[in-house]
Amino acid sequence: MKIKKAESERHVLTITVDNEAGILAKIAGLFTARGYNIDSLTVADISENHALSRITIVTQGPPEVIDQIMAQLERLVPVHKVTDLTDMGPHVERELALVKVAGTGEKRVEALRVADVFRAKVVDTTTSSFIFELTGAPDKIDSFVALMRELGLVEVGRTGIVGMMRGAEGA
Repeated sequence: MKIKKAESERHVLTITVDNEAGILAKIAGLFTARGYNIDSLTVADISENHALSRITIVTQGPPEVIDQIMAQLERLVPVHKVTDLTDMGPHVERELALVKVAGTGEKRVEALRVADVFRAKVVDTTTSSFIFELTGAPDKIDSFVALMRELGLVEVGRTGIVGMMRGAEGA
């Protein structure tokens, strides 16, 4: 008899925490200790008095593992709230990328054409290179980077994913 292995699913977790030293290390350590990878990680101060931060983590695992991770995160003292945007329903995910492309002649013109189609903004230019700023879903950024590889891609910097539930309510 063959036992079916649970399917691994991609999940976007948001964690509201006290803005204090060491909390990110505690959360990353929880994933590391259990052998789970963090695909994307972003952290930002979200309160006027700088008391709270929001951590967004993209990870993968079977539903039972994600539930276990969430339960363990909720038990950490500086954690106020843990939300699985993937399970909550429709949500928006965005990422920012800076993409440097070098080239001259027709490749330079084509890079500008592609950037226009993707609504990428030129934030720096020299006679031999551009740095484009692009915001969007991770798939959009992946596609843009893939096209730029053929046109002289030099370097890519990405922020990681930030997500929010759709609608009037907070997560």
